[in-house]
Amino acid sequence: MHLTAQVRYDADVARVGALLADEAFVQAKVRATGALSHQVDVVGRSGEAFTVTTRRQMPTDAVPAQFRSLLGAGLEVRQVEAWEAPEPDGRHGTVVVEITGVPVRLSGTTRLLANDDGTTTQLYDGELRASIPLFGGAVEEATARAIRSAIDAEERTAAAWLAPQQG
Repeated sequence: MHLTAQVRYDADVARVGALLADEAFVQAKVRATGALSHQVDVVGRSGEAFTVTTRRQMPTDAVPAQFRSLLGAGLEVRQVEAWEAPEPDGRHGTVVVEITGVPVRLSGTTRLLANDDGTTTQLYDGELRASIPLFGGAVEEATARAIRSAIDAEERTAAAWLAPQQG
């Protein structure tokens, strides 16, 4: 299944790159997805290439009822975003999302693009595969919904972090 999504940030590409490489922000966005527990590792800095790896334990309440008994109380989701150094036209990277113990994987690209109004758009473009006989399509649909929900949580978290401080 082909999956695309986008996030809009009220900041320029350099500031968004710094945000995405900020361990405190990454922890906040992971918590915003409803993670029961999590681990975050950021290697590198925003002015150069950097990699963000997260592991999160997620509840199975978003999983269709017919599959929950196969998964137990939670899912471990591992996500790796590897960002290249900044370029004049923005930033490019790769993203991989895997669910431990389940043959489901998203692999694709992500880009930060500068908009004329000073904002930034992040584009995700990838392929989601669930190698489960008979139920692969249903699992891919459920996983796609969960990934889009996580991206929405990231966008809300980023908006709060980038908003001007009041008071």
